Amino acid sequence: MRAVFTTAALADLEDIIIYTKQNFPRSAASLERRIRDVISRIETWPHSGRTVAERPGVRVVPLIRYPFQIFYIPSGEEIHVLHIHHAARVEEQ
Repeated sequence: MRAVFTTAALADLEDIIIYTKQNFPRSAASLERRIRDVISRIETWPHSGRTVAERPGVRVVPLIRYPFQIFYIPSGEEIHVLHIHHAARVEEQ
């Protein structure tokens, strides 16, 4: 499977990277690597993320070391990455 990012997910990713580079420059490369690793994992094991009860079909996987969660939908041969949110956000997408 391959990951396809929605416009919203790309905007989330850009905001996260810019913020991290400005405020935590030592962590930026490591965070980017972690995001790539998690995306690779869900491309290989698309059902490894937990389901989101309020959103049928949506799964979420945390970045563990970083306070972000990736929301996605496995669909056919693609993983649709919907959002990448800070874990403290109340709403789940």
